[in-house]
Amino acid sequence: MEIKKAEFLISSPTIDKCPKDNRIEYAFIGRSNVGKSSLINMLCNHKGLSKTSSTPGKTLLINHFLINDEWYLVDLPGYGFAKRSKKVQADIEKMINTYILQREQLVNLFVLIDVRHEQQKIDRAFIDWLGENEIPFTIVFTKADKLGTVKAKANAAQWMEQLRDAWEELPPYFITSSEKRTGREELLAYIDEINQSLL
Repeated sequence: MEIKKAEFLISSPTIDKCPKDNRIEYAFIGRSNVGKSSLINMLCNHKGLSKTSSTPGKTLLINHFLINDEWYLVDLPGYGFAKRSKKVQADIEKMINTYILQREQLVNLFVLIDVRHEQQKIDRAFIDWLGENEIPFTIVFTKADKLGTVKAKANAAQWMEQLRDAWEELPPYFITSSEKRTGREELLAYIDEINQSLL
C-alpha cells in the first residue's frame, strides 16, 4: 500500500464528537514515550503529521487522520504514567475505554511496546483486557534501532512467549524503527490486507 494523502481531520474529547461517516479506523495506542507520534509520521511519510513532544503524555484527545480519502488512522492518548492529575488520568482512561469498546468503525488496534524493555505489568494488563473484550489488536514493537536487529527480535520473541501463560493463540506482532523505517512496508501491507477484506 502507498499512502498518497494523509491529513489531520479532527481532535475529539469523546466518541460522540468523532467523525460520523462510516470509514473504517485503525487506532494506535501505547504508554507515554513509546514513540507513537514518530511511528505514525513514519508510516504516513509525513514528518509533522502527528506532533511529537519531549514531554510524555501530550496527546489528550482522540485524533483522526484521513488516509487516501479512504480510512482513518486514529491517534489515541497514551495509557499509564504521565504528569497528569488523577482526575485527568481517570477521564482519559474512560475516553480510551469507551472508544475501544464502543467505536463500531474500529477494525484494529495497534498497541505499541518499547522493544527495549521487559514486559511491564501495565502493558500486560491492557493486552489481557483487550483479549477479554475480544478487541482485534496487533502488537507493534518500537525503537528497534536502539538495540540492533538480532537483540530486538530476541526481545520481541521473549515478550510474546510470556503471553503463553494465558493466551492460547498469540496476537500478530511487528518490529519497527521510526528512525530506520523498519517494519513500515510490512505494517502497511498488513493494513492493506485488512482493507481489502472490508472495503
